[in-house]
Amino acid sequence: MDGAPDVGELTPPTRTLMGPGPSDVHPRVLRAMSTPLVGHLDPSFIEIMTEVQELLRYTFRTDNQWTIPVSGTGSASMEAAIGNLVEPGDTMLVPTNGYFGGRMQSMAERAGGEVVHVDAPWGEPLDSADVEAAFDEHQPDVFGFVHAETSTGVKQPDVSALTDIAHAHDAYVIADCVTSLGGVEFRVDDWGIDVAYSGPQKCLSCPPGASPLTLNDRAMEKVLSRETEPRSWYLDLSLLEGYWGDERAYHHTAPITNVYALREALRLVAEEGIENRWERHLAVAGGLKSGLEAMGLEMNAPDDYWLPSLNAVRVPGGVDDGAVISFLLNEYDLEIASGLGDLAGEIWRIGCMGHSARPKNVEYVLSALEDALEREGYDTDQQASKAVSDD
Repeated sequence: MDGAPDVGELTPPTRTLMGPGPSDVHPRVLRAMSTPLVGHLDPSFIEIMTEVQELLRYTFRTDNQWTIPVSGTGSASMEAAIGNLVEPGDTMLVPTNGYFGGRMQSMAERAGGEVVHVDAPWGEPLDSADVEAAFDEHQPDVFGFVHAETSTGVKQPDVSALTDIAHAHDAYVIADCVTSLGGVEFRVDDWGIDVAYSGPQKCLSCPPGASPLTLNDRAMEKVLSRETEPRSWYLDLSLLEGYWGDERAYHHTAPITNVYALREALRLVAEEGIENRWERHLAVAGGLKSGLEAMGLEMNAPDDYWLPSLNAVRVPGGVDDGAVISFLLNEYDLEIASGLGDLAGEIWRIGCMGHSARPKNVEYVLSALEDALEREGYDTDQQASKAVSDD
C-alpha cells in the first residue's frame, strides 16, 4: 500500500437525535468521558465500579446484588442474559409482537435452547391469557418479553400478571427494558422480574458501550449451577462474577471511559429522581403526541399501551416515508427513523428519550415534520380538520 491515508480532523455533524436511539448525550456525560483514564483494576476505578452498581440498582428499582454494566452495547447485555440463563435443552417462550422478540429467539437458539412462541400482532402487547395458554401447552423454562418494543412503539402493560404466570410454572422471566430504563416506569423487584437488560443510549442518554444488566439470586443460582459452560467466554456471568463481585479479579479490560459515562448518566437520573424522570418523559412525550395528532397523524399504538419514549406514527397515504426522513436529516439535522420488519414503510419512529426529552426538541421536530409533510403534498391543517370531523 502506497502512503498513509490522508484523513482530516473528526468533524461529525451536530444532529438533534429524535430517533429510536441513540438520544442526545447530556453535556455532563460528554465531560465525564474526557477525564483521564485509570487502570481497570485501579483502586479508584474499583470504587467507581461500586458506585455504578449502586446507581444501577436505584434505576432498575432493585436490591439485586448481581447488577452490572456489561462491556458492550445493549445487544451484549441481551446476549449475556439469554446466553447464560438458557441452557441446552431448555425451552424459552418468546413473543412474536415485534422485532426484538425475534432477536430473543435467535439468541436462545444459539444458546442451545428450544424456542416456542406466544403470539400477538405487531403493534399490540401480549395478552396474559395467551401467555398462560402458551405456558400450559409448552411448559417453558424461561420466558422473555419486551417491556418497551422499539419497533412498534408499544409498552407492555401489567407486567406483574405475566411474571405471576411464569413463576406459577416455575419459569424464569427475562425482561427487555432497552427503551424504558430511566424513562418509563419499570420496577424489577415489585414486578417479579428475574433478569432485566437494557442499553445506555436511549433514556439514559449515554453513548453505547457499557450496558445495564440485573439478575436476582434465583436467576444467578441457575447460572452458577449450569451443567455446561455458556457458549460465550466473554459474556460468561460465572466468570464476570469474579470481576464485578466482591473479589474484583481480572477478567477483561473494562471500557473505562464508557463506565465513566454511565456513572455520570446514572448520577443525573438519581439527581432528578427516578419517578420525576418517568413523569418528565410522560409529559414531554405527551406534548409530542398531541402535536402529531393535531396535524392529523395517527399513532400506531392506542393510548392504553402507548410508549412515551418511542412514538410510532403512521405514515399518511401518498407520503414517502424515506423522503421525509432524508429531508429532516439534510435540511434540519434532525434524525427520526423508519419502521422495522412488519412495519417497514408504514411508520416513523420518533424517540423522546433522556436528554432529548425536552420541550424545545418537541417543538423543533413538530415544526420540521410539518414542513417535510407539506413538501410531500400533505396539508396538515386540512388533515387535522378532517380528523376532528371524523371524530
